[in-house]
Amino acid sequence: MEHILEKSAVKRVASAMQELAIAGPITVLGESARTAQDAASALGIEVGQIASSLIFKTPDDKVLLIITSGRHRVDTELVAKGIAHTELLRVDANFVKEFSGFSIGGVSPIGWTTKPDLTLIDEALNEYDVVWAAAGHPHGVYPTSYAELIACTGATPIVVGD
Repeated sequence: MEHILEKSAVKRVASAMQELAIAGPITVLGESARTAQDAASALGIEVGQIASSLIFKTPDDKVLLIITSGRHRVDTELVAKGIAHTELLRVDANFVKEFSGFSIGGVSPIGWTTKPDLTLIDEALNEYDVVWAAAGHPHGVYPTSYAELIACTGATPIVVGD
């Protein structure tokens, strides 16, 4: 499994972590962390501590990154209203890969090939001292914090759902 650290997307995240002074380290999980529940189970933590990076588009074609707690589904109507849009548009796996440089299941909040136009972060992540984010691969994660995610991504806090 250590070969995961040699994948280009994971190396991009590791480089971004170094540039942003994020201690990490990247942890390679034996089981896939493709879902928040998978990652939480593998790490032995609450699902709410997983910082999932989800990508949407706005009707005016802006790319939106939402860093959400694994315990929430994004309420797209609520978030759209919060950013003064009528709706959020879903994107497919090809768009995610092409825009961010990551495959679904491994989308990191940092190390993107193209920066999102807007980044939002779920306020619920602030309830945890340590949260875990994807590191560019479904088997790779790294520890961080709510404050560090805001500092490194410029994310705006928002309520994303119940």
